[in-house]
Amino acid sequence: MLREMISGLLNKTGLSVSVAKDGQEAMEKIAAEPPDLVVLDVVMPNMNGYELCRWVKNNPSTEHVLVILCSSKSEEFDRYWGIKQGADAYVIKPFRPDELVSTVQTLLSTKCAS
Repeated sequence: MLREMISGLLNKTGLSVSVAKDGQEAMEKIAAEPPDLVVLDVVMPNMNGYELCRWVKNNPSTEHVLVILCSSKSEEFDRYWGIKQGADAYVIKPFRPDELVSTVQTLLSTKCAS
């Protein structure tokens, strides 16, 4: 349900969105056609968000892909660990829709400026 909500939210802002049912499918899609940005839940079937984030950032063909990790873990250490894995942003669930959209837009505008 969260996946559909996030995808709908980002589609409404004019972004092209691709959805994966689990970490393995996401990895395959990212490898086949690297996107500008991915939003990952920390808890996903077949590969968690931390593992997928590390794979994205350590793979020469995808290291430029921006990563937002979403998690219900809200302690400072959790945020630190997410950023340590290579995430460009860490959003705590539940989040306000405008918070996620703002984070996505900020990261994408930073990427376009560089």
